[in-house]
Amino acid sequence: MLKRIAMRLAALTGAALLAIAAPAEARSLDEIISSGTLKVGVNPTLPPLGKFNEKNEITGFDVDFATEIAKMLGVKLEVVQVGSPDRIPFVTAGKIDVVMGALTRNPERAKVVDFTVPVHTEVFGVLTTDGKPFQSWKDLDKPEVTLIQVRGTTPVKFIEENIKQAKVTLLDNYPDAVRALAQGRGDAMLDVVDFVGEHMSKHAVKWKILEAPVDVYYCGMGVAKNAAGLKDWLNVAIFEMHRKGRTDAIWKTWFGMEMIKSVGASPFF
Repeated sequence: MLKRIAMRLAALTGAALLAIAAPAEARSLDEIISSGTLKVGVNPTLPPLGKFNEKNEITGFDVDFATEIAKMLGVKLEVVQVGSPDRIPFVTAGKIDVVMGALTRNPERAKVVDFTVPVHTEVFGVLTTDGKPFQSWKDLDKPEVTLIQVRGTTPVKFIEENIKQAKVTLLDNYPDAVRALAQGRGDAMLDVVDFVGEHMSKHAVKWKILEAPVDVYYCGMGVAKNAAGLKDWLNVAIFEMHRKGRTDAIWKTWFGMEMIKSVGASPFF
């Protein structure tokens, strides 16, 4: 769980996979309404965006958000399981109307699918504890700093290339890494901080997330290139979700904390 950045890079390097899915005629907005069903792709391996519950049903932020969108459209939601490699081909092949699953907006993907306005952000930043003097991730590049990281994740490579002086303690999973940080066995952790909220809440520690992130990723819904009408409607619906606070409420339910970098309700989309 939580190998978010690694998954993102794998999807980018697999850009060739996006091109092999032959374009199909996407269902129009009217066709979706007439069918009574909106098909949305959700990745159940990215908790808490998507995961299997005890009934083997896909639940999570993406499902709850898509459910609200379907209600606004006046149709039922059909959740379709997708993985990181096949989520965009499913859209271009017409197997689903919309894809979620932390679909980060970038120029390569935008060649193949259209993006809605952002649904949520992901902050690649620094998690530490109150009282630590760090103001920026660059402040971690000192011999006296110990970073707690999860073995095999992309932040480790980032640290090797950009924070060469710090010591690094590698652990096998995120619960152990957050626990070690709470116990004072290290000074900070670099990762997509949004996804460690459920682990942070288990420790009576005053956490601190540095205001200056390494990067911020913007994730929206992806639709086929020939689904302009659907994209335009989704943009209005997503704006309403942000404006009425529904997105933030659903996020807090699943992530256990507020979105670190709020998308906000901008009328300019």
